[in-house]
Amino acid sequence: MLPPMSEAIAFDTHRFVKHLTENGFTEQQAEVLADEQVHLLNTNLATQADIAAIQREIAAVQREIATVQREIEVLRQETKADIEVLRQETKTDIAAVQREIEVLRRETKAGIAAVQREIEILRQETKADIEVLRQETKADIEVLRQETKAEIAAVQREIEVLRQETKADIAAVQREIEVLRQETKADIAAVQREIEVLRQETKASMAEVKSDLIKWMVGALIAQGGVIVALLKLLPG
Repeated sequence: MLPPMSEAIAFDTHRFVKHLTENGFTEQQAEVLADEQVHLLNTNLATQADIAAIQREIAAVQREIATVQREIEVLRQETKADIEVLRQETKTDIAAVQREIEVLRRETKAGIAAVQREIEILRQETKADIEVLRQETKADIEVLRQETKAEIAAVQREIEVLRQETKADIAAVQREIEVLRQETKADIAAVQREIEVLRQETKASMAEVKSDLIKWMVGALIAQGGVIVALLKLLPG
């Protein structure tokens, strides 16, 4: 790529040729050296212009990288905020479930206590009735005793059923809490993996741009070295 006319360096080829011929060079050698000198100057200008263009491209890439980094930071902050909201909601849900469990436990205790009071009342009433019936007839007392035992056994079975149901409900709630905890951990791990992939891709892009720039600069240096070697060969021994 040649430099624009506004950037060309004024070079008096006629004066250069005249000076060489006056110092022992033939006119043809002097003209060849003048052409090579003009080409070398134009090449140097082109190389500087290309380097400036590449530097501008590098600056543009760096700005894009900075933009990506800012977007990553925004994503990280949004992810942290979402995780915090989910954590707070999870804590609230767990607290609500714990309150419900506590209410159920109190209600169960109250129900059991009420049943026990009723049993105690029934026991006292039964004793009184038994005493009355004992006075009336021993046979009737024995029948009443058996009926009372059956009723007590039925109440105890109902209490046991209620206890088992309560245990099952508590276990189900605990399993749901564990599932929610595992899902939250999985979501956090997935977001962290996505951020790591984006970071690795950004590093790879930067390394590729640096490698291309180094290759171009080495090629330019080799080209200039070739021109200098050619010029030296043309000089008289």
